[in-house]
Amino acid sequence: MKLTELFKNKKSTLSFEVFPPKTGDGFESVSEAVKKIAALSPDYISVTYGAGGSNAGLAAAIAAEIRRDCGVTPLAHFSCITSTKESVAEYLGGLKANKIENILALRGDLPAGFDASTLTYRHASDLVAEIKAQGDFCVGGACYPEGHPESPSQADDIEGIRRKVEAGCDFLTTQMFFDNNILYNYLFKLLDAGISIPVVAGIMPVTTPKNIRRICALSGLSLPPRFKMILDRYGDNPAAMKQAGIAYATEQIIDLYANGIHAVHVYAMNKPDVAEKIRDNLSAIIA
Repeated sequence: MKLTELFKNKKSTLSFEVFPPKTGDGFESVSEAVKKIAALSPDYISVTYGAGGSNAGLAAAIAAEIRRDCGVTPLAHFSCITSTKESVAEYLGGLKANKIENILALRGDLPAGFDASTLTYRHASDLVAEIKAQGDFCVGGACYPEGHPESPSQADDIEGIRRKVEAGCDFLTTQMFFDNNILYNYLFKLLDAGISIPVVAGIMPVTTPKNIRRICALSGLSLPPRFKMILDRYGDNPAAMKQAGIAYATEQIIDLYANGIHAVHVYAMNKPDVAEKIRDNLSAIIA
């Protein structure tokens, strides 16, 4: 099923994100985790891969397994930072062969010292247009409620989103955020810019505080005072932090649904137990 059909026909959706192993040696353990998440009957599962696409083949294999063996709609990530027209055609051919019709088109992170002028696809919008030209795919793009860290302003960032939509982008998925008001304000700005395609809210359950402050600093994300208090109070207690992180994410999701956000995507980090807890907390809400 194309995700645009899902967003159109279902009142509330819940999906999860997983990532493939770095090498083939870890495929079986990741596959088992994915199957447990798929058993929760999410509306779809997205499959990311590492910077530079070194494990893109394993990601495609996981996505194929999700559709074939689990009966769940997969969303395959595809970053274009080191891609050529030939490699894009090859990757899309593999997705077609496995009947995968949903793709999240991303530029990807620039390697340090990389000469951007040599890129075949300099922006995600370029990749969106290429994918649309090569098949009947449903194509999503990323968006950043607090602005992309490389954009000089949020207005410039939103202009980039508009270019993605003009290229054929069918829906957007947000970067993680920890304050729902940031998303609500961002959605008004998108509408003001004439961008009205579905926006999926991306939620990260922080169950281990390691590196979260560094990640937020690098990506420009803000941590609300209430969330900082949770990190400070429970960060040294793994069991308590896990419980508090799941509760915080659940509260965010409930507030999103209550305020008319119809699609929520959880960055589950290959943790079936976390995905299951969140799904259970929402059992009556998204029934």
